[in-house]
Amino acid sequence: MHEQTSDPASDVASAEAAAESRHPFIRGYRAEDRADVARICLLTAAGGSDATGVYSDDSLMPDVFALPYVTYDPELAFVVDDGSGRAAGYIIGVADTAAFIDWWKREWTPGFTARHPSPGPATGHAPAFTEADLLKAGVDPERMRIAELGEYPAHLHIDLLPELQGKGFGRRLVDTLRAALAERGVAGLHLGMDANNTNARAFYDRLGFHELASSRPTSPLLGIATGAVPPA
Repeated sequence: MHEQTSDPASDVASAEAAAESRHPFIRGYRAEDRADVARICLLTAAGGSDATGVYSDDSLMPDVFALPYVTYDPELAFVVDDGSGRAAGYIIGVADTAAFIDWWKREWTPGFTARHPSPGPATGHAPAFTEADLLKAGVDPERMRIAELGEYPAHLHIDLLPELQGKGFGRRLVDTLRAALAERGVAGLHLGMDANNTNARAFYDRLGFHELASSRPTSPLLGIATGAVPPA
């Protein structure tokens, strides 16, 4: 009886074919995506670039700008699956920012304070948004209570790894979240952004976002309607 052996060249070709057959697609967030969401947040947190090592603890940025959202309302989180089950981009949001602020104070702040009691050792980086600023943001959800919450009660964060950028996924993610919010009867959503991220600003302008009255040059605040049908 002859023992069968694999053909290395055939194995490589099969692996390459399988990789080529995988196409990124948008799907709802799953609990197993949590680590990927944290990683994507970190890799895009420095004005769209990698923030690894910028702060003393790489979990700080996700603990402020990503993980509270998927904890609070995972049904308003959507990811771009790279075709292998791995998330390579996301959009996360909340329908009612005021309610989210109250939840944050009650449920998120105690754990955040325990995990991040004080700034860590210097890293050699000097970000404009310092570690002290980041720690303050983690315990001060009132920073999200903008004047326009009545008209734009929802807000979002969106991040894509470089390999997904420029392929239309950003627009599709925003459209997906807007549709989900419209189904809940939410009329408008907003976002804050890094004023130095000019590529992101151009992207939002193309989608139809506009500056809100409380927007400032150093901290742009943009809003857009969801398309929800107003009550009769």
